[in-house]
Amino acid sequence: MTRIFSGVKPTGHLTLGNYLGAMRRWAEVDQHRADALFCVVDLHALTVHHDPARVRRLSRQAATLLLAVGLDPERCTVFAQSHVDEHTRLAYLMECTASDGEMRRMIQYKEKAAREQARGGSVRLSLLTYPALMAADVLAYGTDEVPVGEDQAQHLELTRDLAVRFNQRYGTTFVVPKVTLPAVAARVMDLQEPTSKMGKSHVRTAGIVYLLDEPEAVRKKVSRAVTDAERDVVYDRAERPGVANLLDVLAACTGGDPEAVAGGYSSYGTLKKDTAEAVVELLRPVRERHADLAADPGYVDAVLRAGAERARRMARPRVDAAYKAVGLMPVG
Repeated sequence: MTRIFSGVKPTGHLTLGNYLGAMRRWAEVDQHRADALFCVVDLHALTVHHDPARVRRLSRQAATLLLAVGLDPERCTVFAQSHVDEHTRLAYLMECTASDGEMRRMIQYKEKAAREQARGGSVRLSLLTYPALMAADVLAYGTDEVPVGEDQAQHLELTRDLAVRFNQRYGTTFVVPKVTLPAVAARVMDLQEPTSKMGKSHVRTAGIVYLLDEPEAVRKKVSRAVTDAERDVVYDRAERPGVANLLDVLAACTGGDPEAVAGGYSSYGTLKKDTAEAVVELLRPVRERHADLAADPGYVDAVLRAGAERARRMARPRVDAAYKAVGLMPVG
């Protein structure tokens, strides 16, 4: 059976972009067609300055939301990255396989390092080596497919390169995974900055719809979405990014095609109203299910504990084999 792995990073509250770009597909498609693992990649949240209590709180919220969107622990494995030691064990071997130049070419490293330096902070080494840990996340499980957003495609190409290189140097150990990108609304953009991705770590939040936003907050954010000076509703990502983003979101919520959806509107006001209501209705069951699960933290803990045990059983034989392949002595 095909094995897939993907995860969410608890660096901020999860957004509509996270849901439409990845999480909905995980729940509706991936967990039913494959042996699927979905992980709260909490170790990745430590690569920049962070508040420990906030990381812990957001990690629990992310795990709860994974269940709230419809992931079924009877069908898939839901767990926290830090609960499975094989991730960090294998990450060091990936660092020993990668080159300094490969790490420094990563676009996210360049962007995040520049932001950190601009605000007078120091750049943590883990920000540079983070792709090695990400490779370990994927390769430890013999992953066949990794459903991710476009922003992670470069990291997954590095993962593929490291798997091939390790196999060539030390003998076949890892499956070389392929990247799968969702076709519709793969990249939901910020409602106030429609040329930028709707990111959960952004400082300015007026253009970000969070999964747990109240309905009125959603309506307000969508009603204030940036459009453009023209009046007609046309789907053109290059020239009309604000309108195109609204059409992408509405189409993703209703199962339509954004260009076809555009034909049904003659004003921005009606488009914004319908988009807001579609988002509110899409997120309503998620919010309700999250409230139920948050009221039963023992259940969430049990799911994560069982998921970590299952993930550990999957990962340990392959990581042990990798340690042996590079020449490390087995535990006596």
